[in-house]
Amino acid sequence: MSKNVREIKGEELVKLVNEGKTVVCDFWATWCGPCRMLAPVLDKVAEEFAGKAEFVKVDVDENGAVAQQMGIMSIPDVYIFEGGKVKTHQLGYVPESAMREFLKANLK
Repeated sequence: MSKNVREIKGEELVKLVNEGKTVVCDFWATWCGPCRMLAPVLDKVAEEFAGKAEFVKVDVDENGAVAQQMGIMSIPDVYIFEGGKVKTHQLGYVPESAMREFLKANLK
């Protein structure tokens, strides 16, 4: 299990977003190969950006209603929520350098 990205239920994600927190959420599933490849990448960069956002992951199979509500069509999909709404997202597996740049560009 990741030490920098905690797994949460969909309801908790909705609560964090509604509180206006800056949240980086990895929508994933256990059967998804690219999701498993992305997990260690996100865990590593989450450590670098720890003070800028809360890093979480939501299993779309266990939290289908929330995934549907958020408009998740493909996984992995890393969403950044800021001020109660979606700021941007990064679809699919990306290498560590690309994930770092994505976070650097979108987290204050």
